[in-house]
Amino acid sequence: MSNYEVDDAELRERLTPEQYAVTQHAGTERAFTGKYWDTTEAGAYNCIVCDEELFSSDTKYDAGCGWPSFYAATDDAKVERKVDRSHGMVRVEAVCAKCGAHLGHVFPDGPQPTGERFCMNSASLNLETAEADE
Repeated sequence: MSNYEVDDAELRERLTPEQYAVTQHAGTERAFTGKYWDTTEAGAYNCIVCDEELFSSDTKYDAGCGWPSFYAATDDAKVERKVDRSHGMVRVEAVCAKCGAHLGHVFPDGPQPTGERFCMNSASLNLETAEADE
């Protein structure tokens, strides 16, 4: 992880309570309630905390799970994987490598070419649409 510093007071002011709980305390939004679970707009999905580009709409797919799902990160180095033993399970947690924000979990049941499903929380992401760049 980098030396990126996040000011807690600034985050509490800037983020919604749900965004703060998810990114800073490894919370999870309820399935089928997040802003991006069924979004099909083209663009880049950035970390809500530090604005690092993490995923592309090119790798987003409908996994039927109720959370935005991607089969790959834009760069493997931008999404750090950690063992998560919470809730009586062993899972792979995905966190932003730049700021440490909790993003979601990675599962081995995704489509090819990776076979992975990055099951992310909408609350951890900000979609920068292609139209916004034009």
